[in-house]
Amino acid sequence: MLPSSLRGALPSGGWRIYTVTPGLPRFDPSSWRLHVDGLVTQPLTLGYQEVRGLPRVEQTSDFHCVTGWSVSNVRWTGVRLHDVLAAAAPSADAKAIEFGSADGAYVDGLTLGQASLADVMLAYEMDGEPLSRAHGAPLRLVIPEMYGYKNVKWVNRITLSKGLSPGYWELRGYDVDAWVGRSNGYGA
Repeated sequence: MLPSSLRGALPSGGWRIYTVTPGLPRFDPSSWRLHVDGLVTQPLTLGYQEVRGLPRVEQTSDFHCVTGWSVSNVRWTGVRLHDVLAAAAPSADAKAIEFGSADGAYVDGLTLGQASLADVMLAYEMDGEPLSRAHGAPLRLVIPEMYGYKNVKWVNRITLSKGLSPGYWELRGYDVDAWVGRSNGYGA
């Protein structure tokens, strides 16, 4: 979206880093845990190496921010969300998922249908390197079809529930569905 002459002036190759709290959460691989709970029959607590031990996938996709900028051809490495959910065995009542961030303030959610899209993943690497703190280390949600505010950084909790609750930005007026080009005043 930016003229090529301006891209070099922005840090991180066109990325703009947003947070809703001062500072970035710290990450200690020896103590960090991902909790999967709520309406599941097998609640999970996974350490960083356990997450990295799940079936590894790579994908390349564009990242779009609702504020109008994009980064093309981002190479993500991580695990498919559906593999993590399968291990937790969602109950029949589960219809939605809330993702919590280690910053203690940011949450967002998806319906189970949205979460089952083939390219939804929990990424721990970006462009061949471990995620940086600014990009959500140790784990961030990646949903290429949705704007960046749905791509929760610093994920440390996944909670399944009966219904979708509005996330941080939805409570401030953003669309609950964040489809690129079709929501938040874009498209039809």
